[in-house]
Amino acid sequence: MSDFIKTLPEAAQTYLEGRRLDEVECIVSDLPGIARGKAVPASKFAKQDYFHLPDSIFYQTITGDWGEAAGEEGFLERDMILRPDMSTASAAPWTGDWTLQVIHDAFDRKGAPIPFAPRNVLKRVVDLYHKQGWEPVVAPEMEFFLVAKNTDPAKKIEPMMGRSGRPAAARQAYSMTAVDEFGPVIDDIYDFAEAQGFEIDGITQEGGAGQLEINLRHGDPVKLADEVFFFKRLIREAALRHDCFATFMAKPIADEPGSAMHIHHSVIDMETGENLFSGPHGGETDAFFHFIGGLQTHLPSAIAVLAPYVNSYRRYVRDHAAPINLAWGRDNRTTGIRIPISDPEARRVENRLAGMDCNPYLGIAASLACGYLGLMEEKRAGPSFKGDAYEDETELPRVMGDALDLFEGAEALHQVMHPDFARVYSIIKRTEYEEFLQVISPWEREHLLLNV
Repeated sequence: MSDFIKTLPEAAQTYLEGRRLDEVECIVSDLPGIARGKAVPASKFAKQDYFHLPDSIFYQTITGDWGEAAGEEGFLERDMILRPDMSTASAAPWTGDWTLQVIHDAFDRKGAPIPFAPRNVLKRVVDLYHKQGWEPVVAPEMEFFLVAKNTDPAKKIEPMMGRSGRPAAARQAYSMTAVDEFGPVIDDIYDFAEAQGFEIDGITQEGGAGQLEINLRHGDPVKLADEVFFFKRLIREAALRHDCFATFMAKPIADEPGSAMHIHHSVIDMETGENLFSGPHGGETDAFFHFIGGLQTHLPSAIAVLAPYVNSYRRYVRDHAAPINLAWGRDNRTTGIRIPISDPEARRVENRLAGMDCNPYLGIAASLACGYLGLMEEKRAGPSFKGDAYEDETELPRVMGDALDLFEGAEALHQVMHPDFARVYSIIKRTEYEEFLQVISPWEREHLLLNV
Protein backbone atom coordinates (compact mmCIF):
# COMPACT_ATOMS: atom_id res chain seq x y z
CA MET A 1 0.00 0.00 0.00
CA SER A 2 2.81 2.44 0.87
CA ASP A 3 4.39 1.91 -2.58
CA PHE A 4 1.03 2.64 -4.21
CA ILE A 5 0.67 5.90 -2.24
CA LYS A 6 4.12 7.04 -3.43
CA THR A 7 2.92 6.91 -7.07
CA LEU A 8 0.06 9.36 -6.45
CA PRO A 9 0.12 13.01 -7.57
CA GLU A 10 1.68 15.38 -5.05
CA ALA A 11 -1.63 16.89 -3.88
CA ALA A 12 -3.07 13.44 -3.16
CA GLN A 13 0.06 12.44 -1.23
CA THR A 14 -0.13 15.64 0.82
CA TYR A 15 -3.82 15.02 1.56
CA LEU A 16 -3.05 11.53 2.86
CA GLU A 17 0.09 12.43 4.79
CA GLY A 18 -0.06 10.79 8.21
CA ARG A 19 -3.43 9.20 7.40
CA ARG A 20 -4.66 5.83 6.20
CA LEU A 21 -6.43 5.73 2.83
CA ASP A 22 -9.80 4.02 3.33
CA GLU A 23 -11.49 3.99 -0.05
CA VAL A 24 -11.02 4.75 -3.74
CA GLU A 25 -13.86 5.88 -5.99
CA CYS A 26 -13.28 4.52 -9.50
CA ILE A 27 -15.21 6.86 -11.79
CA VAL A 28 -15.95 7.60 -15.42
CA SER A 29 -18.06 10.36 -16.97
CA ASP A 30 -21.26 9.32 -18.74
CA LEU A 31 -22.76 11.41 -21.59
CA PRO A 32 -24.44 13.99 -19.32
CA GLY A 33 -21.22 14.29 -17.27
CA ILE A 34 -22.43 12.35 -14.22
CA ALA A 35 -19.73 10.37 -12.40
CA ARG A 36 -20.47 6.64 -12.69
CA GLY A 37 -18.39 3.90 -11.13
CA LYS A 38 -17.62 1.92 -8.01
CA ALA A 39 -16.17 2.61 -4.58
CA VAL A 40 -13.66 -0.03 -3.49
CA PRO A 41 -11.51 -0.51 -0.40
CA ALA A 42 -8.07 1.02 -0.86
CA SER A 43 -6.37 -2.35 -0.30
CA LYS A 44 -8.34 -3.87 -3.17
CA PHE A 45 -7.71 -0.93 -5.49
CA ALA A 46 -3.95 -1.19 -4.91
CA LYS A 47 -4.07 -4.75 -6.30
CA GLN A 48 -6.39 -4.25 -9.29
CA ASP A 49 -5.41 -3.07 -12.77
CA TYR A 50 -8.97 -2.48 -13.98
CA PHE A 51 -12.62 -3.00 -13.17
CA HIS A 52 -15.79 -3.56 -15.19
CA LEU A 53 -18.92 -1.53 -15.88
CA PRO A 54 -21.60 -2.27 -18.50
CA ASP A 55 -21.47 -0.20 -21.69
CA SER A 56 -25.13 0.69 -21.07
CA ILE A 57 -24.04 3.60 -18.83
CA PHE A 58 -23.47 5.49 -22.09
CA TYR A 59 -26.99 4.71 -23.32
CA GLN A 60 -28.71 6.33 -20.35
CA THR A 61 -30.49 9.67 -20.57
CA ILE A 62 -30.44 12.42 -17.96
CA THR A 63 -33.80 11.13 -16.64
CA GLY A 64 -32.53 7.57 -16.19
CA ASP A 65 -34.33 6.26 -19.28
CA TRP A 66 -32.49 4.30 -21.97
CA GLY A 67 -31.87 5.12 -25.61
CA GLU A 68 -31.90 2.34 -28.22
CA ALA A 69 -28.23 2.95 -29.02
CA ALA A 70 -26.68 -0.47 -28.40
CA GLY A 71 -26.32 -1.26 -32.12
CA GLU A 72 -27.24 -4.24 -34.27
CA GLU A 73 -26.41 -6.90 -31.68
CA GLY A 74 -28.92 -5.49 -29.21
CA PHE A 75 -28.94 -4.39 -25.60
CA LEU A 76 -26.50 -6.93 -24.16
CA GLU A 77 -24.93 -4.65 -21.53
CA ARG A 78 -21.44 -5.89 -22.30
CA ASP A 79 -18.76 -5.22 -19.72
CA MET A 80 -16.20 -2.55 -20.55
CA ILE A 81 -12.69 -2.55 -19.14
CA LEU A 82 -12.09 0.58 -17.04
CA ARG A 83 -8.40 1.37 -16.50
CA PRO A 84 -7.29 4.06 -14.03
CA ASP A 85 -5.43 7.19 -15.08
CA MET A 86 -3.42 7.63 -11.90
CA SER A 87 -2.48 11.20 -12.83
CA THR A 88 -6.11 12.08 -12.00
CA ALA A 89 -6.03 10.63 -8.45
CA SER A 90 -7.59 13.33 -6.32
CA ALA A 91 -8.95 13.79 -2.81
CA ALA A 92 -12.65 13.62 -2.01
CA PRO A 93 -12.33 15.96 1.00
CA TRP A 94 -16.07 16.17 1.78
CA THR A 95 -16.31 12.46 2.67
CA GLY A 96 -16.37 11.14 6.21
CA ASP A 97 -13.25 9.01 5.72
CA TRP A 98 -10.05 9.34 3.72
CA THR A 99 -11.11 8.81 0.12
CA LEU A 100 -9.57 9.34 -3.31
CA GLN A 101 -11.27 9.68 -6.69
CA VAL A 102 -9.58 8.27 -9.78
CA ILE A 103 -10.86 8.87 -13.33
CA HIS A 104 -10.78 5.79 -15.55
CA ASP A 105 -10.66 5.33 -19.31
CA ALA A 106 -13.06 2.93 -21.02
CA PHE A 107 -11.94 0.15 -23.39
CA ASP A 108 -13.63 -2.82 -25.06
CA ARG A 109 -12.48 -6.40 -24.57
CA LYS A 110 -9.98 -6.05 -27.43
CA GLY A 111 -8.36 -3.03 -25.79
CA ALA A 112 -9.81 -0.43 -28.18
CA PRO A 113 -11.13 2.83 -26.68
CA ILE A 114 -14.93 2.97 -26.38
CA PRO A 115 -15.65 5.63 -29.03
CA PHE A 116 -18.61 7.22 -27.24
CA ALA A 117 -16.96 7.52 -23.81
CA PRO A 118 -16.67 11.32 -23.40
CA ARG A 119 -13.03 11.36 -22.25
CA ASN A 120 -12.09 9.19 -25.23
CA VAL A 121 -13.90 11.58 -27.59
CA LEU A 122 -11.79 14.48 -26.33
CA LYS A 123 -8.58 12.43 -26.48
CA ARG A 124 -9.36 11.54 -30.11
CA VAL A 125 -9.74 15.22 -31.07
CA VAL A 126 -6.54 16.20 -29.23
CA ASP A 127 -4.67 13.38 -31.02
CA LEU A 128 -5.76 14.79 -34.38
CA TYR A 129 -4.11 18.10 -33.43
CA HIS A 130 -0.96 16.27 -32.34
CA LYS A 131 -0.73 14.48 -35.70
CA GLN A 132 -0.47 17.90 -37.32
CA GLY A 133 2.27 18.97 -34.91
CA TRP A 134 -0.10 21.19 -32.92
CA GLU A 135 -0.73 21.38 -29.18
CA PRO A 136 -4.22 22.67 -28.37
CA VAL A 137 -4.52 24.77 -25.21
CA VAL A 138 -7.78 25.68 -23.48
CA ALA A 139 -8.94 27.68 -20.48
CA PRO A 140 -12.55 27.09 -19.35
CA GLU A 141 -14.66 29.50 -17.34
CA MET A 142 -17.36 28.01 -15.13
CA GLU A 143 -20.54 29.91 -14.29
CA PHE A 144 -23.09 28.55 -11.83
CA PHE A 145 -25.80 29.60 -9.39
CA LEU A 146 -26.03 29.08 -5.64
CA VAL A 147 -29.76 28.72 -4.98
CA ALA A 148 -32.11 27.96 -2.12
CA LYS A 149 -32.76 24.26 -1.63
CA ASN A 150 -35.44 23.13 -4.06
CA THR A 151 -37.03 19.73 -3.46
CA ASP A 152 -40.27 20.39 -5.39
CA PRO A 153 -39.85 20.52 -9.19
CA ALA A 154 -43.11 22.48 -9.44
CA LYS A 155 -41.64 25.31 -7.37
CA LYS A 156 -39.62 28.08 -9.00
CA ILE A 157 -35.91 28.20 -8.25
CA GLU A 158 -35.00 31.03 -5.88
CA PRO A 159 -31.67 32.64 -4.95
CA MET A 160 -29.96 31.38 -1.81
CA MET A 161 -30.01 33.30 1.45
CA GLY A 162 -26.76 35.19 2.00
CA ARG A 163 -24.85 35.85 5.23
CA SER A 164 -26.84 39.06 5.67
CA GLY A 165 -30.10 37.09 5.89
CA ARG A 166 -31.31 38.53 2.59
CA PRO A 167 -31.64 36.64 -0.70
CA ALA A 168 -28.73 37.01 -3.11
CA ALA A 169 -29.18 40.15 -5.23
CA ALA A 170 -29.12 40.25 -9.03
CA ARG A 171 -27.32 42.76 -11.26
CA GLN A 172 -24.32 43.00 -8.95
CA ALA A 173 -21.65 41.80 -11.40
CA TYR A 174 -18.10 41.96 -10.00
CA SER A 175 -19.37 43.16 -6.61
CA MET A 176 -17.08 42.06 -3.79
CA THR A 177 -19.90 42.65 -1.31
CA ALA A 178 -22.03 40.16 -3.24
CA VAL A 179 -19.19 37.63 -3.20
CA ASP A 180 -18.88 38.10 0.57
CA GLU A 181 -22.51 36.99 0.92
CA PHE A 182 -21.41 33.51 -0.13
CA GLY A 183 -18.15 33.62 1.85
CA PRO A 184 -18.56 30.32 3.72
CA VAL A 185 -19.40 28.40 0.53
CA ILE A 186 -16.49 29.99 -1.34
CA ASP A 187 -14.14 29.18 1.55
CA ASP A 188 -15.06 25.51 1.25
CA ILE A 189 -14.65 25.63 -2.54
CA TYR A 190 -11.13 26.97 -2.09
CA ASP A 191 -10.32 24.40 0.61
CA PHE A 192 -11.64 21.48 -1.44
CA ALA A 193 -9.83 22.72 -4.57
CA GLU A 194 -6.56 23.02 -2.67
CA ALA A 195 -6.94 19.49 -1.29
CA GLN A 196 -7.52 18.25 -4.84
CA GLY A 197 -4.54 20.14 -6.24
CA PHE A 198 -6.53 22.51 -8.45
CA GLU A 199 -5.43 26.07 -9.15
CA ILE A 200 -8.25 28.59 -9.36
CA ASP A 201 -7.45 31.69 -11.42
CA GLY A 202 -10.21 33.71 -9.80
CA ILE A 203 -13.81 33.82 -8.49
CA THR A 204 -16.17 36.67 -9.40
CA GLN A 205 -19.82 37.57 -8.92
CA GLU A 206 -21.73 37.40 -12.20
CA GLY A 207 -24.88 39.28 -13.20
CA GLY A 208 -27.44 36.79 -11.89
CA ALA A 209 -28.77 36.49 -8.34
CA GLY A 210 -26.37 34.11 -6.61
CA GLN A 211 -24.40 33.56 -9.82
CA LEU A 212 -20.64 33.05 -9.57
CA GLU A 213 -17.84 32.39 -12.06
CA ILE A 214 -14.66 30.40 -11.51
CA ASN A 215 -11.82 30.73 -14.00
CA LEU A 216 -9.20 28.01 -14.44
CA ARG A 217 -5.66 28.49 -15.71
CA HIS A 218 -4.98 27.50 -19.32
CA GLY A 219 -3.52 24.10 -20.12
CA ASP A 220 -4.02 20.66 -21.64
CA PRO A 221 -7.64 20.08 -22.78
CA VAL A 222 -8.00 16.64 -21.17
CA LYS A 223 -6.55 17.82 -17.87
CA LEU A 224 -8.81 20.89 -17.82
CA ALA A 225 -11.89 18.83 -18.71
CA ASP A 226 -11.00 16.49 -15.82
CA GLU A 227 -10.87 19.51 -13.53
CA VAL A 228 -14.27 20.85 -14.63
CA PHE A 229 -15.69 17.33 -14.18
CA PHE A 230 -14.25 17.24 -10.65
CA PHE A 231 -15.22 20.86 -9.92
CA LYS A 232 -18.91 20.31 -10.57
CA ARG A 233 -19.01 17.71 -7.82
CA LEU A 234 -16.75 19.76 -5.55
CA ILE A 235 -18.96 22.86 -5.84
CA ARG A 236 -22.15 20.88 -5.22
CA GLU A 237 -20.65 19.36 -2.08
CA ALA A 238 -19.49 22.76 -0.80
CA ALA A 239 -22.99 24.19 -1.30
CA LEU A 240 -24.67 21.32 0.53
CA ARG A 241 -22.56 22.06 3.59
CA HIS A 242 -24.27 25.45 3.78
CA ASP A 243 -27.89 24.47 3.19
CA CYS A 244 -28.08 25.51 -0.44
CA PHE A 245 -27.79 23.93 -3.89
CA ALA A 246 -25.27 24.65 -6.62
CA THR A 247 -26.83 24.34 -10.07
CA PHE A 248 -25.17 24.21 -13.47
CA MET A 249 -28.42 24.50 -15.41
CA ALA A 250 -27.98 26.80 -18.38
CA LYS A 251 -31.01 28.91 -17.36
CA PRO A 252 -32.27 28.10 -13.86
CA ILE A 253 -34.07 31.39 -13.11
CA ALA A 254 -36.35 33.27 -15.50
CA ASP A 255 -35.28 36.84 -16.33
CA GLU A 256 -31.76 36.19 -15.03
CA PRO A 257 -28.67 35.56 -17.18
CA GLY A 258 -27.79 31.97 -17.96
CA SER A 259 -24.64 30.08 -17.01
CA ALA A 260 -21.96 29.49 -19.62
CA MET A 261 -18.75 27.52 -19.88
CA HIS A 262 -16.74 29.91 -22.02
CA ILE A 263 -13.77 28.14 -23.63
CA HIS A 264 -10.58 30.03 -24.51
CA HIS A 265 -8.50 28.44 -27.27
CA SER A 266 -4.97 28.76 -28.53
CA VAL A 267 -2.79 26.36 -30.53
CA ILE A 268 0.94 25.87 -30.05
CA ASP A 269 3.39 24.69 -32.71
CA MET A 270 4.93 21.64 -30.99
CA GLU A 271 8.23 22.08 -32.82
CA THR A 272 8.83 25.77 -32.13
CA GLY A 273 6.68 26.32 -29.03
CA GLU A 274 5.17 29.40 -30.69
CA ASN A 275 1.51 30.39 -30.69
CA LEU A 276 0.06 29.43 -34.07
CA PHE A 277 -2.22 32.47 -33.95
CA SER A 278 0.65 35.02 -33.88
CA GLY A 279 3.29 35.68 -36.55
CA PRO A 280 6.99 36.56 -36.09
CA HIS A 281 6.17 40.24 -35.65
CA GLY A 282 3.11 39.68 -33.47
CA GLY A 283 0.49 39.93 -36.21
CA GLU A 284 -2.55 37.72 -36.62
CA THR A 285 -1.83 34.69 -38.82
CA ASP A 286 -3.84 32.79 -41.41
CA ALA A 287 -4.24 30.02 -38.82
CA PHE A 288 -5.89 32.51 -36.46
CA PHE A 289 -8.49 33.43 -39.08
CA HIS A 290 -8.91 29.80 -40.16
CA PHE A 291 -9.64 28.71 -36.59
CA ILE A 292 -12.31 31.41 -36.25
CA GLY A 293 -13.66 30.45 -39.67
CA GLY A 294 -13.97 26.85 -38.52
CA LEU A 295 -15.97 27.93 -35.50
CA GLN A 296 -18.27 30.08 -37.61
CA THR A 297 -18.78 27.29 -40.15
CA HIS A 298 -19.16 24.25 -37.90
CA LEU A 299 -20.44 25.50 -34.53
CA PRO A 300 -24.11 25.45 -35.65
CA SER A 301 -23.75 21.69 -36.11
CA ALA A 302 -22.09 21.35 -32.70
CA ILE A 303 -24.69 23.33 -30.74
CA ALA A 304 -26.49 20.09 -29.79
CA VAL A 305 -23.34 19.14 -27.86
CA LEU A 306 -22.62 22.60 -26.41
CA ALA A 307 -26.29 23.12 -25.49
CA PRO A 308 -27.42 19.56 -24.68
CA TYR A 309 -30.86 20.07 -23.07
CA VAL A 310 -34.13 21.81 -23.83
CA ASN A 311 -33.35 24.31 -21.06
CA SER A 312 -30.04 25.20 -22.76
CA TYR A 313 -31.81 27.18 -25.49
CA ARG A 314 -33.44 29.50 -22.98
CA ARG A 315 -29.96 30.95 -22.42
CA TYR A 316 -29.59 32.30 -25.97
CA VAL A 317 -31.67 35.42 -25.34
CA ARG A 318 -30.93 38.82 -26.84
CA ASP A 319 -29.33 41.25 -24.37
CA HIS A 320 -29.05 38.62 -21.61
CA ALA A 321 -25.25 38.11 -21.51
CA ALA A 322 -25.32 35.15 -23.92
CA PRO A 323 -24.60 35.14 -27.65
CA ILE A 324 -27.32 34.84 -30.28
CA ASN A 325 -25.09 34.52 -33.35
CA LEU A 326 -21.65 33.53 -34.64
CA ALA A 327 -20.21 37.01 -35.08
CA TRP A 328 -16.63 37.46 -33.92
CA GLY A 329 -15.11 40.60 -32.49
CA ARG A 330 -12.15 41.95 -30.61
CA ASP A 331 -12.84 42.58 -26.92
CA ASN A 332 -16.59 42.38 -27.58
CA ARG A 333 -18.72 40.34 -25.18
CA THR A 334 -21.85 40.61 -27.33
CA THR A 335 -20.35 38.32 -29.99
CA GLY A 336 -20.43 34.53 -29.91
CA ILE A 337 -16.71 34.42 -30.68
CA ARG A 338 -14.59 36.92 -28.76
CA ILE A 339 -10.91 37.83 -29.07
CA PRO A 340 -9.75 38.99 -25.62
CA ILE A 341 -7.10 41.67 -25.21
CA SER A 342 -3.70 39.97 -24.92
CA ASP A 343 -0.06 40.04 -25.89
CA PRO A 344 0.71 38.26 -29.20
CA GLU A 345 2.13 35.19 -27.43
CA ALA A 346 -1.13 34.81 -25.49
CA ARG A 347 -3.46 35.47 -28.44
CA ARG A 348 -6.54 33.27 -28.08
CA VAL A 349 -10.09 32.76 -29.31
CA GLU A 350 -12.97 32.57 -26.84
CA ASN A 351 -16.01 30.45 -27.70
CA ARG A 352 -18.91 31.91 -25.68
CA LEU A 353 -21.61 29.51 -26.89
CA ALA A 354 -21.11 26.50 -24.61
CA GLY A 355 -23.45 26.23 -21.64
CA MET A 356 -22.29 25.11 -18.21
CA ASP A 357 -24.75 22.23 -18.50
CA CYS A 358 -22.67 20.55 -21.20
CA ASN A 359 -20.38 17.62 -20.49
CA PRO A 360 -16.95 19.32 -20.21
CA TYR A 361 -15.19 16.60 -22.22
CA LEU A 362 -17.72 16.80 -25.03
CA GLY A 363 -18.07 20.60 -24.96
CA ILE A 364 -14.31 21.14 -25.24
CA ALA A 365 -14.02 18.34 -27.82
CA ALA A 366 -16.75 19.84 -30.01
CA SER A 367 -15.26 23.33 -29.83
CA LEU A 368 -11.77 22.04 -30.66
CA ALA A 369 -13.21 19.92 -33.48
CA CYS A 370 -14.76 22.99 -35.13
CA GLY A 371 -11.47 24.90 -34.89
CA TYR A 372 -9.56 21.88 -36.23
CA LEU A 373 -11.83 21.63 -39.25
CA GLY A 374 -11.28 25.33 -39.93
CA LEU A 375 -7.50 24.84 -39.82
CA MET A 376 -7.64 21.80 -42.10
CA GLU A 377 -10.15 23.26 -44.55
CA GLU A 378 -8.54 26.72 -44.35
CA LYS A 379 -11.89 28.35 -43.74
CA ARG A 380 -11.45 32.10 -43.63
CA ALA A 381 -13.33 34.04 -40.96
CA GLY A 382 -15.73 36.71 -42.06
CA PRO A 383 -15.05 40.34 -41.11
CA SER A 384 -14.93 41.16 -37.42
CA PHE A 385 -18.11 42.62 -35.98
CA LYS A 386 -18.13 46.23 -34.84
CA GLY A 387 -20.71 47.39 -32.31
CA ASP A 388 -23.49 45.52 -30.51
CA ALA A 389 -23.91 42.02 -31.98
CA TYR A 390 -27.34 41.73 -30.33
CA GLU A 391 -28.54 44.10 -33.04
CA ASP A 392 -27.54 41.55 -35.70
CA GLU A 393 -29.53 38.53 -36.85
CA THR A 394 -29.98 35.40 -34.71
CA GLU A 395 -28.01 32.51 -36.25
CA LEU A 396 -28.32 29.81 -33.61
CA PRO A 397 -30.95 27.06 -33.43
CA ARG A 398 -33.62 28.00 -30.89
CA VAL A 399 -34.81 24.52 -29.90
CA MET A 400 -33.17 21.16 -29.27
CA GLY A 401 -34.87 19.47 -32.21
CA ASP A 402 -33.42 21.92 -34.74
CA ALA A 403 -29.96 21.60 -33.18
CA LEU A 404 -30.12 17.80 -33.45
CA ASP A 405 -31.14 18.07 -37.11
CA LEU A 406 -27.98 20.08 -37.79
CA PHE A 407 -25.79 17.74 -35.73
CA GLU A 408 -27.09 14.62 -37.47
CA GLY A 409 -26.19 16.03 -40.88
CA ALA A 410 -22.66 17.12 -39.92
CA GLU A 411 -20.50 14.40 -41.50
CA ALA A 412 -17.24 16.33 -41.14
CA LEU A 413 -17.83 16.86 -37.42
CA HIS A 414 -18.75 13.18 -37.00
CA GLN A 415 -15.45 12.10 -38.54
CA VAL A 416 -13.46 14.24 -36.13
CA MET A 417 -15.35 13.28 -32.95
CA HIS A 418 -16.06 9.69 -34.14
CA PRO A 419 -19.06 8.47 -36.16
CA ASP A 420 -20.11 5.99 -33.47
CA PHE A 421 -20.11 8.76 -30.87
CA ALA A 422 -22.34 10.84 -33.15
CA ARG A 423 -24.72 7.89 -33.60
CA VAL A 424 -25.06 7.17 -29.88
CA TYR A 425 -25.24 10.83 -28.85
CA SER A 426 -27.99 11.56 -31.35
CA ILE A 427 -30.10 8.60 -30.22
CA ILE A 428 -29.78 9.49 -26.54
CA LYS A 429 -30.62 13.15 -27.12
CA ARG A 430 -33.59 12.30 -29.35
CA THR A 431 -34.88 10.03 -26.59
CA GLU A 432 -34.60 12.87 -24.05
CA TYR A 433 -36.24 15.34 -26.39
CA GLU A 434 -39.17 13.04 -27.16
CA GLU A 435 -39.70 12.52 -23.43
CA PHE A 436 -39.72 16.27 -22.84
CA LEU A 437 -42.33 16.77 -25.57
CA GLN A 438 -44.74 14.58 -23.59
CA VAL A 439 -44.62 16.99 -20.61
CA ILE A 440 -47.37 19.61 -20.36
CA SER A 441 -46.00 22.82 -18.83
CA PRO A 442 -47.68 25.25 -16.38
CA TRP A 443 -47.65 27.90 -19.14
CA GLU A 444 -49.77 25.66 -21.37
CA ARG A 445 -52.26 24.93 -18.59
CA GLU A 446 -52.51 28.60 -17.65
CA HIS A 447 -52.97 30.08 -21.11
CA LEU A 448 -54.46 27.30 -23.21
CA LEU A 449 -56.71 25.28 -20.91
CA LEU A 450 -59.71 27.60 -21.12
CA ASN A 451 -58.74 30.04 -23.88
CA VAL A 452 -58.34 27.93 -27.04
